[in-house]
Amino acid sequence: MDRYIELPIKDEDIEQLHVGDYCYLNGVVYTARDAAHKRMYEALENNEELPIDISGQIIYYMGPSPAREGRVIGSAGPTTATRMDKYAPRLLDLGQKGMIGKGKRSQEVIDAIVRNKAVYFAAVGGAGALLSRCIVSSEVVAYDDLGTEAIRKLEVKDFPVIVVADCHGNKIY
Repeated sequence: MDRYIELPIKDEDIEQLHVGDYCYLNGVVYTARDAAHKRMYEALENNEELPIDISGQIIYYMGPSPAREGRVIGSAGPTTATRMDKYAPRLLDLGQKGMIGKGKRSQEVIDAIVRNKAVYFAAVGGAGALLSRCIVSSEVVAYDDLGTEAIRKLEVKDFPVIVVADCHGNKIY
């Protein structure tokens, strides 16, 4: 089933999603990869605030290539999600509502998705140039020193993803 979802995502929307649903996201998502997740985890371990409010947000596991002239961002394909599995359950417990990446997730992440009524979307790997066309704006909001791994705030329009783990405990992988 095709679904158009306004972000930030609402619990009611998440409850209606099922594995295999094709979704088109509209609104704000944040990017964070390995280095940014490690820093956020360390901040939490030190009782510090996170650089962004993750409550209700979707995190896209992506580090873009440099933007070509006339574009807001370069290639913007997903990275392998398992590298964030160490950090994802804690962030989900703090209110994050979803993730976009590629590949399977650990059972601990699946359990956290169910426990927190969240969702894991997959974006098509190898299609970063096409996915970048769905990104309307891109702004670095934290960890600028990490370069492409900095946390970015993206505004997306009809960004295509597939539900690969839903809040009901179902998963494709």
